[in-house]
Amino acid sequence: MNVLNVITDSNIGGAGLVLVNYYKAADRTKFTHTVVVPRGSLLTERLRALDITVIELPDIGESSLNPRAISAFRRVMCETRPDIVHTHASMSARIAARLYGKCKIVYTRHCAYPQSRAKTTFPLKQALGFVNNRLSDRVIAISPAARDNLTDTGTEPRRITVMFNGVERVRTVTDEEKAVAQREYGIADGDFVVVMAARFVAEKGHAYALDAAARLRGLPIKIVLAGMGPTADEMKSDAAARELTNIVFAGFVSDLAPLYNIADAQLNCSYGTETSSLALLEGMSVGLPSVATDFGGNPFIVEDGVNGIIVQQRDGAAIADAISRIYGDAELRKRLGDGARDAYASRFTCEIMARNIERVYEDAARVGKGS
Repeated sequence: MNVLNVITDSNIGGAGLVLVNYYKAADRTKFTHTVVVPRGSLLTERLRALDITVIELPDIGESSLNPRAISAFRRVMCETRPDIVHTHASMSARIAARLYGKCKIVYTRHCAYPQSRAKTTFPLKQALGFVNNRLSDRVIAISPAARDNLTDTGTEPRRITVMFNGVERVRTVTDEEKAVAQREYGIADGDFVVVMAARFVAEKGHAYALDAAARLRGLPIKIVLAGMGPTADEMKSDAAARELTNIVFAGFVSDLAPLYNIADAQLNCSYGTETSSLALLEGMSVGLPSVATDFGGNPFIVEDGVNGIIVQQRDGAAIADAISRIYGDAELRKRLGDGARDAYASRFTCEIMARNIERVYEDAARVGKGS
């Protein structure tokens, strides 16, 4: 079966990493793969390193609906003759695929957002649903939260398959690498390390991590914030003004393995977009207990009291209390860590995700257009 994936991100975001993780475990005996990306995309090198054919197109980056891109996508489809076109938010590619007419269309919904009343009621719900149902034979929702977003705005439930992201197990690092990481991030012997890997945007909730850090002063707990983004400078200024010496700004970290391996727990403070956090899954692969908010897909990944603690979103006090509980209770920490490893192995590997995606491809290929 010939599959054409389309992703319009020029940078490497969550959707791009999901695609890379899929190709690490894809069944190449059953499926051949081509990926369309924007010209100059940072994904190109990673995909070609996995022996994936990549086609770069101009004028498609960071745009879901671009009328000029429709004809370009259709030309690619006429040349590659896909059985499946799998899009990651690109409305233009889905329109092109329907115009091409010789393939089935799979669409992945990667995020969840609070939906306005207008989008969930007549007539806009019916209009949005008509578009999604007409331009998608099958839809992958990467958490129940994403599924609910879709059905709330008119997508037919029978088209939707819920599946979670999968990640590679984080590699084990040497004692020397751990020592280097401790020095780099200012971690002292005896520090309890909590890592939060997330882009610095408001909805990731860094402000509440800082609030929690202020409440944890006096304990040997360090919260390491890995990532970059538009709110990073604001957060650094806030931390400095509040003299939070228990917060570490790690910046962009190309290899998170050493950081995960010196951590004792991980943190997710999101109150927007989160569905199937790759960072949470990576931390779980090395047995890190999670403290995560109750937003979006987090409660479907972190089972409260089993592999982590779920807290109310936008609540620094609750975050601080959960971190303190894990820090102060070695038995709880071990139980949650063991639960994290078990959950990863049974639900969140690349192999599990790949087989789930390929079942959707096979299912889409069996049905008639529009069914």
